[in-house]
Amino acid sequence: MVCDAGAQRELHDSLGVAPTAVTPPTWSDHVYACSYVYPDGTLTLTVKELDSAAQTKAYFDRLGRQLRRAGDTVSFGQGAFHTRNGSLVVRKDWKVLLVDVSKLPAQFGQPPITRSEIGVAVAATIMGCWTGS
Repeated sequence: MVCDAGAQRELHDSLGVAPTAVTPPTWSDHVYACSYVYPDGTLTLTVKELDSAAQTKAYFDRLGRQLRRAGDTVSFGQGAFHTRNGSLVVRKDWKVLLVDVSKLPAQFGQPPITRSEIGVAVAATIMGCWTGS
């Protein structure tokens, strides 16, 4: 889903930059992940699938503490927040999406935008794929 050809096309359109590679997806401990490698940085997407709303909320809250949740909240899914490095965490149903922008330059894309803006753009793209819009 976050790593397939459709998502790759959508992210290219959203960011205005094509990756030089997308790592093969991995599946471990109910986490699906891949990285989009660009000439000047890497964007990593992970989706953790959980078994209940309570587990999902607990995992989401734990990520907030581990990744140093920033003070702002973002309007996605059933909750979202930025981390101190601009990455974005989104909770939707029994899944938690992490858009890790920490290995991208401060300005990225065409036209260039901040890491926080990239996190939002990527999350919006992925969430659109999840809902079929």
